[in-house]
Amino acid sequence: MRFDGGAAMAEPRYKADIGGGSLKLPESRIIAGLLLEGVTEDQWRHAIEVENVLQRRSPGTAKRQSSLMRNRLETMGPELWQMVRDGSTQVAIQAVFAAAIKHSTLLGDFLDLVVRDQFRMFRPDLPRKMWDQYLEQCRNRDPLMPVWQDSTANKLADCVYRILVEVGYITDSKTYRLKSVRISGEVMSYLRENNEQYVIRCIQVSI
Repeated sequence: MRFDGGAAMAEPRYKADIGGGSLKLPESRIIAGLLLEGVTEDQWRHAIEVENVLQRRSPGTAKRQSSLMRNRLETMGPELWQMVRDGSTQVAIQAVFAAAIKHSTLLGDFLDLVVRDQFRMFRPDLPRKMWDQYLEQCRNRDPLMPVWQDSTANKLADCVYRILVEVGYITDSKTYRLKSVRISGEVMSYLRENNEQYVIRCIQVSI
């Protein structure tokens, strides 16, 4: 097994933070814009909590979701943020996807170890039961992995499968049919120039 994109040794490799939301492209474009503007922390709080730029129903929800999107995007640099803010829908969603992979090895390893095998074996779909099997394998690889309740595991599955729908790897959210996805040259050029080998491997599981 190849695991070169994980967390520090003292921390669990697999965390539940991805459960905070899918890729949320319109909102991620706003967050990328704030990052590119170089706003201060006070300006950030004002935009999120007072101006409610994400148009959430409560400041708490806005804070949680903006924090997740910010943490994802900050794993990458301004060139990728610009793709998110200004790129076409395809380029922007794939750029956020790349950041999400780097931010969450729970997502990255699922792509690398499970989704890739489905494509390699020419299987047409990605049944939800594969997520439960994957989590069991994760626990064998990572003894520090938290023990999650079933509700948390299901929420994580919902989020990951929603992400795969957003990117296009899953074309039907009921049958979980798989489809090959070509990653844009802009996104791949950024990843290669920044030596993001783990992300490159995980994002290209259908080739």
